[in-house]
Amino acid sequence: MDSEKVNLKLLSNFVKETIDKAIKVAMDERGLTPEEIEKRKNKKARLEAAIQNCPFGNIQDKIFVKEFINDIFVKNKNINSSNINQIIYFNREDYLSTQDKFEILLYLYKKKYGKRALAKIIEEYHLDDLKKNESNYYYSITSKEIDDIYNKTEIELSFDDKMQIIIQRIYQDKFGYGCVDEILYMAIDGVSGGVSGIPENVAIDEINNNIDEFMTKISDENIPRSYDSVWIFFSGKSINLEFLSFGSQSELERICQQIYSYDNPGNLSRATGYKVNELADGSRVVVLRPPFCESWAFFVRKFETPDKTLKGLIHGKNADIVIKLIEFLMKGCRTTAVTGAQGTGKTTLILAMIEHIYSVFNLRVLEMAFELHIRKRFPKRNVITVRETENVTGQEGLDVMKKTDGSVNIIGEVASHPVASFMIQSGQVASLFTVFSHHAKTFEMLVKSLRNSLLATGQFSNEIIAEEQVVEVINFDIHLENEYGKRYIERITECVPIQKEDYPQEFLKERKLGKKIELFLSTILTFFKKSTDRKLFEARNIIEYEDGGFVVKNPISEKNVKEMLKRMVEEDRKEFLEFLDKHNLRERN
Repeated sequence: MDSEKVNLKLLSNFVKETIDKAIKVAMDERGLTPEEIEKRKNKKARLEAAIQNCPFGNIQDKIFVKEFINDIFVKNKNINSSNINQIIYFNREDYLSTQDKFEILLYLYKKKYGKRALAKIIEEYHLDDLKKNESNYYYSITSKEIDDIYNKTEIELSFDDKMQIIIQRIYQDKFGYGCVDEILYMAIDGVSGGVSGIPENVAIDEINNNIDEFMTKISDENIPRSYDSVWIFFSGKSINLEFLSFGSQSELERICQQIYSYDNPGNLSRATGYKVNELADGSRVVVLRPPFCESWAFFVRKFETPDKTLKGLIHGKNADIVIKLIEFLMKGCRTTAVTGAQGTGKTTLILAMIEHIYSVFNLRVLEMAFELHIRKRFPKRNVITVRETENVTGQEGLDVMKKTDGSVNIIGEVASHPVASFMIQSGQVASLFTVFSHHAKTFEMLVKSLRNSLLATGQFSNEIIAEEQVVEVINFDIHLENEYGKRYIERITECVPIQKEDYPQEFLKERKLGKKIELFLSTILTFFKKSTDRKLFEARNIIEYEDGGFVVKNPISEKNVKEMLKRMVEEDRKEFLEFLDKHNLRERN
């Protein structure tokens, strides 16, 4: 390769051709010892495996491929200090694109902060602050902000630094996830693409109708296409990275086809429309495509927080009361719902709660996609996790778990009628208690949703009886909120069943026929009132979040206190009673 004409596109093609040749071309074994032959065969096999697996998000395979690319340049000696700046204009700030500047900044921060690099940039320059235009509020990071940060930063890059930035660019364009490749490995909540901008089919229609008008509109109004759409989920906020783009529709489709393919989940076709899977690091992946979706799009949800303990997650005045109460709910074997909208931190809170379930209890977990990874955090615990697949439903997964000597059921998300129905059934007979998440906004909505699931699956035909079953099983609800990135526990609610009242039976003792009929009709009227309007439970808020802190509102019912004490070890019983008395959480007769 002519070192005078070297550029990024030429280098990328050269690397791809060299790697393809290294994998496909037969090895010349002449003059080699058996040990050298074996060594080269192993390296070739390792390279082939890494090229196949690096698209799945395996960090070790990514590192291996990048090291191989580096070896190619070292051996060919076609990049040097005199021509490296014509590949990416490191020495000409005015020639650098915003993507170039962002990747240089991310590289420098990564050297210092590792996976926290992107979070550190965002936090240091307040890039997640709420923005406002003429008509709305939004979160975004603009090209101007990146340019300003780059101008403020003292950029000192060695020759090796420049090489690593170039190698990463080649890797992500040929083997990785394009402009989001490095972002996917950062400690943030998620990444998505193709979720804004004009979908390709709409753009084609517009072009066909009036190409001049459409192109003028795109240029003048800076209207993005779907492949210009890059978003991150950070601290509960969806932030648009306006300065990044996949560059073309074909590149967006390539990444969508690649990002879900870990562990051979099947083809994403026009007939299928979507796929739910995971990356090699356990991140959840959802991919959508036309005609099921208006455009190609992907969502990667990561579950990384610096501190997955209750103390690390719950903050504010009197947070210690909330933390101890949740600990006692787990030690007291209370069936607990964790509710809230998407992005409120339900999965993370459940993971923190599991730490306080006695280790003598075996955990059985059902998820739509593997997110909790309980055994990764608690490798010595007896845990089995199953998930729904194309051939195994959530109901079947739960049926199997009944036969695996489990004590506690943990359901990542109660999102379907069969799973909700089984959750109630298992709470009655098949497990000691259950912890699950749900998207209900209020406790009343939670009960109604689960009741409707029992009716929909045919377990019950009477609303009152179905609701009674739900109320008997659920003990507490921890509800989470997310206010512009501030995630907190809004309330902890106890479900207190209301005892049935006996129907009046005075008519049985009455001898006068007229009076007897009158009393009997009164009893019938009471029956119909209770059948239609009788309240089956009280949603008692034990703790509420007010003005930045937590306030005790009501005591825990004596029935739940007794049942919790029965499940605790002696040391925790004593501490629990002291905790109740100290914070007025026990009912007084």
